[in-house]
Amino acid sequence: MTTLETPLLELTAKDLMSQDVLLIPQHMSLRAAAHRLAQARVGGAPVVDAEGRCVGVLSAADLIHWVDRGERAPAGRGEEACVCCDWQLDRRDDIPEDEVSHCMTRDVVSAGTNARLGELARWMRDAGVHRIVILDEERRPVGIVSSMDVLAAVARLDAVWGIEGP
Repeated sequence: MTTLETPLLELTAKDLMSQDVLLIPQHMSLRAAAHRLAQARVGGAPVVDAEGRCVGVLSAADLIHWVDRGERAPAGRGEEACVCCDWQLDRRDDIPEDEVSHCMTRDVVSAGTNARLGELARWMRDAGVHRIVILDEERRPVGIVSSMDVLAAVARLDAVWGIEGP
């Protein structure tokens, strides 16, 4: 996030986005991708093709839906649990070696760097997502705006201006 002098609703994706974007190759296994998300302590990341273009998003919700559909190996005994983001699987071995491309969300909610805060928040709300992938002209991820980034902008304004609630 950049300046406090820009009016809240004039902030753009460029002002709000995290530029350190975790990328997941589309041919990576679900097991490796879940581990990568857990290690980075993020709930989702863009999935990219060999040229680095965004072809989807893999989120904890995608993995939960995958587990809910029953596409999970039987749980074993005596092994340490693997906690992945805000949810938990019984064992890391329960996550198959299937490619990420079989589980990811293909309909990516994305924007350019000039999209304004209000648009970003509305798109997140309407699509029911917690992150928008910010893409360049070649569909390569250059940033992520998360719902926490939007909340941080509002909180920062409150701290600076002392806006009081009801």
